Amino acid sequence: MFFFLIIGFIGIIGSFFLVILTILGIFPAWISFPLLLLTIFLTLYLHNGRHRFKGFRY
Repeated sequence: MFFFLIIGFIGIIGSFFLVILTILGIFPAWISFPLLLLTIFLTLYLHNGRHRFKGFRY
């Protein structure tokens, strides 16, 4: 699980770099902004899935 979080943070940094390139006019915005939102969503989803209450164990 920790491996996926590291990959998620690397993906967020890479997507942010693409957004910077979009601001400079080098990369299309219709790819970079949804990619950034998708990587943030997936990283948070993977992180929050670990802390879910799964019931009492008897």
